[in-house]
Amino acid sequence: KHCGCRSCNSPFPSPFQLAALERQVFDFLGYQWAPILANFLHIIIVILGLFGTIQYRPRYIVVYAIWTAVWVTWNIFIICFYLEVGGLSKDSELLTFNISRHQSWWSENGPGCVRKEASMSGIKGLDNHSYISVIGCALEYRYIEVMHSSFQILIALVGFVYACYVVSVFTEEEDSFDFIGGFDPFPLYHVNEKPTNLLFKQTYL
Repeated sequence: KHCGCRSCNSPFPSPFQLAALERQVFDFLGYQWAPILANFLHIIIVILGLFGTIQYRPRYIVVYAIWTAVWVTWNIFIICFYLEVGGLSKDSELLTFNISRHQSWWSENGPGCVRKEASMSGIKGLDNHSYISVIGCALEYRYIEVMHSSFQILIALVGFVYACYVVSVFTEEEDSFDFIGGFDPFPLYHVNEKPTNLLFKQTYL
């Protein structure tokens, strides 16, 4: 019925799902609860878009296309957060819902970073605590997060264009199928066949 769109099905999920899962893993490692929730919703919508592509459900693909606008907006916010634009601070607990002091996983595990712990037992009131310092990072963690979000925006824009293309192909196929009477209960042309015995009588006469 819709064989012309089979080529649309295969490439849709791979880069989008992998990018979302990769982002989710590192946000989990950093206990970034707000990004974790956003990534979870993103993965669900990507799966929904995949299902719509394979099962010929243009509405699901439209939902994915609309979500890409939300996803782009979210990642722009993340970029502004780490670049401290508009009064935002990368050291705030906004992304952890103010329930923990965790930061991005990359803040201590970035390329070239060396993590050192120094005992603070000599300071009154801070016994059994350690001071953690990170040195030697080749790239500051906020720039890694900015690159992550920028890549997500790029992927989302590609996904939006591809989703629009798939929906347009499905719509064209549906219109063409309607035009030839594919969904009519009776065909456009109908031949009134006479009963066999009546034809036989006419031949005999």
